[in-house]
Amino acid sequence: MLRKGSELLKGDREVLLNLDYEAEAQTTDGYGSLQNGSYIPPRCLAAAAVDDMGGDDPMYSHCNTRSNQSVPQLGNYFRDGRTRIDFVLVWEVRSQRKRRGKGKSQGTTEEGEAAPKEENSRSERRKAQLAQWREKFVQNLESAGLLMEKEETANEKKTIHFLKLSAPWDVLLYYAEELCLRAPLQAQPNLDLNTSAQVLKRLCIPNVMMESVPNRPLDYYTCAFRKSKMNRFLGCNDHESYFTNTQRHRVVYEILARTVYGKRKRAEVGVDRLVNEGVYKAAFPLHEGPFQLPKNEIRPDELNQRQILYHYWARWGKWYKYQPLDHIREYFGEKIALYFAWLGFYTAWLLPAAVVGTLVFVSGVMSMGTNAPAKDICDSGGSYLMCPLCNTCKAWNMSDICTMAKLGYLFDHPGTVLFSVFMSFWAVTFLEYWKRKMATLAHHWDCMDFHEEEERPRPEFAAMAPTMEQNPVTGVKEPYFPENTRLSRMFTGSMVIIMMLCVVMIFLVTVVMCRGIISLMMFRTGSPVLRTEAGTIANISGSIVNLGLILLMGQVYTALAEQLTKWEMHRTQTQYDNAFIFKVFIFQFVNFYSSPFYVAFFKGRFVGYPSNYGTLFGMRNEDCGPGGCLIELAEQLFIIMVGKQLINNIQEFIIPKVKAWKQKRTLAKVLGKNASHDPRRWEEDYKLVECEGLFEEYLEMVLQFGFITIFVAAFPLAPLFALLNNWVEIRLDAHKFACEYRRPVAERAQNIGVWFNILEALSHLSVIANAFLIAFTSDFLPRLLYQFKFGNDLSGYVNFTLAYAPLNYTENPMCRYKAYRDDDGNFSLFFWELLAVRLGFIIAFEHVVFFVLRAIDWIVPDVPGSLELKIKRERYLAKQALAENQEALLVSRGRGAAPASPGTSSPGQ
Repeated sequence: MLRKGSELLKGDREVLLNLDYEAEAQTTDGYGSLQNGSYIPPRCLAAAAVDDMGGDDPMYSHCNTRSNQSVPQLGNYFRDGRTRIDFVLVWEVRSQRKRRGKGKSQGTTEEGEAAPKEENSRSERRKAQLAQWREKFVQNLESAGLLMEKEETANEKKTIHFLKLSAPWDVLLYYAEELCLRAPLQAQPNLDLNTSAQVLKRLCIPNVMMESVPNRPLDYYTCAFRKSKMNRFLGCNDHESYFTNTQRHRVVYEILARTVYGKRKRAEVGVDRLVNEGVYKAAFPLHEGPFQLPKNEIRPDELNQRQILYHYWARWGKWYKYQPLDHIREYFGEKIALYFAWLGFYTAWLLPAAVVGTLVFVSGVMSMGTNAPAKDICDSGGSYLMCPLCNTCKAWNMSDICTMAKLGYLFDHPGTVLFSVFMSFWAVTFLEYWKRKMATLAHHWDCMDFHEEEERPRPEFAAMAPTMEQNPVTGVKEPYFPENTRLSRMFTGSMVIIMMLCVVMIFLVTVVMCRGIISLMMFRTGSPVLRTEAGTIANISGSIVNLGLILLMGQVYTALAEQLTKWEMHRTQTQYDNAFIFKVFIFQFVNFYSSPFYVAFFKGRFVGYPSNYGTLFGMRNEDCGPGGCLIELAEQLFIIMVGKQLINNIQEFIIPKVKAWKQKRTLAKVLGKNASHDPRRWEEDYKLVECEGLFEEYLEMVLQFGFITIFVAAFPLAPLFALLNNWVEIRLDAHKFACEYRRPVAERAQNIGVWFNILEALSHLSVIANAFLIAFTSDFLPRLLYQFKFGNDLSGYVNFTLAYAPLNYTENPMCRYKAYRDDDGNFSLFFWELLAVRLGFIIAFEHVVFFVLRAIDWIVPDVPGSLELKIKRERYLAKQALAENQEALLVSRGRGAAPASPGTSSPGQ
């Protein structure tokens, strides 16, 4: 069945490179099957299939129907028990009898008979087209050298077809060189890359986070695979295990993505487009068996890869253990492993931030009794008669807000200022050390020199592009979309984005007015308690409403951004992903952060003064509550940040289970009474949920990173809540990938992509935001300036911050309001001095922090010195191995292949 050497290369070029190749020259009508280890010609199987299936799907062989006979489960192998399954294609066909029955019932009445016939005709033509594409695609896959075997699961209504694919040795060798897969030269010890483990080991402290995970993949010095140098690579004689499962999946997926199923001039190429067209329902590699542990006791090293990941990683009881990143990479590929490496590293770095933030909050609680301004307010009695807060309200005594004044000190004391400085340094230092970690992992996983190959067009782009033009890189004609048209569409899309951002602003104004109305209602009740807590109740209620609007608008805009990005017709998947990420992040940034920004920097700035209050739609502009704006900002951050995390975690826990339940129910209806039989791996995996990628996971964590850095001066407990959430997030995501998702195709990557640039932008924005927050929202600088001018203590500070109402304000003469103004309502000299101090502080704060950050960037190299040495060693070995005239490897294969002892799990931090 397999052609060797030049014949294989010739066939591949005919199928994959010839622009006008349509497979008319193929002599097969279908595809072959392995039954009991022998090859059966496809024509014979096709003829038998037509007779057996009654013309249901005449172009495919009927290999095994689940409803007729049961087949012993042989794991991820063909029925011969030797040929490994690398990929599975699934499609569903409705029963021929049911379709005929429907046609008869529709044709019983003469009136309106033509319309159903025309509709049936279109439907039949569409089904015939899909079947023709499927047949040609399978023929071309056979020409490319893939082995195939078909299974069926059927009942009287529907037949589910499973086409199992396997790449033989010669095909693997050919594509391993073309895809530049890495080949092992020499084994090396598995190093422990966990910084915390190294520190604890030096201090001789027991490390409870350490756990020995069985079957840890060996670490090798590697080089690009060359078929001509095959004998110089470790393990080249072991054809069964030389290529890992993920490498085999990549090879088969590469063939599936390149194979023509129609006319190449129409870009009718690749399995992705076939899935989009509905030719196949799914295309996926198989999991390595079940994730549940076997009932009988076995040694840990006898567990399959999926069971190891579940037992040592995805279970909730492993929340405090290091993540086995080498196993994750071996099973899911570098792209997913890098996400979990980043999430673990970020979570570990949150630990010191959470500890410091909690200490700052506790210090505020312990020093509440020493807050002189709060004491002054509580002991004032009726000394400070405050002006009414609304047009129909009455004057009130400042002593009524004693409790809120004490609570406000928790979020506005010198410790929070120091903590904001600490977090500014923390954010940039975290990113600098992540760059080092990323470089180490990229080399450890053989992705240091990885560059994305020239990407083929997206299936949707290929289907909708109006013309074909020659690719200047590959020289192959491919779908083309005019750049000017794309730019005009992107401009139109940006206008839609701006319009949606305006909608967010409208909702923000609505929430502001909602808070004002709730506060007014609280004052009109006449209850002393409700009047005192009116601002707090209004702020909490408004924050809950705001959270609901944020989540609603996020869902609406994500769907809108997806449609806009598709409409812009980006050629490659990378271009599409970057455009989509940019749109969604810009919107979600404004969506989530607009309300905290308003409270932090705008609320209370445009209130005015008695007899000259500022208004919006006839309502007086909002002023900060009794405890100041920082406590209101802390309330908003707690509700939005923690509320979003709780809702997202509930969704991540429930939604995959609901989707999997629906999929299992659909398959159970087809299986019927045979559902009790031992399930087969391809059926079990078809019940699972399709992997949705990492976009939502990254977006959630990046938004969280913004919350804990931009507004940390107002909410020192934010890192603690982020840490608790991430412990849960890691296990939820691990459980989804290991247990609930179909196995994704392994993708290579050397970094986390555009998300790192977004994190850098947020870290720099946090420095500016915290500088303005301390300068204009906190009372830190006013208190400092007062102490500098009038004494070291804050006695009399409250009275100093209160101005008297102007003489022309006759409703409540001699009432007080918080402002630095004279009796005529003009700003006092202290206001201008304070403004100069604030601006000076912002400039000094930013310059000092950014200077230190640049110093950290310069001091901390992106690539560790030890890693540079390993890279040089690997290049030397590669040069020796690939040299034309070398007689033998520098290091013998036997000595190099000595396995390292099972190490601890890979770095999770």
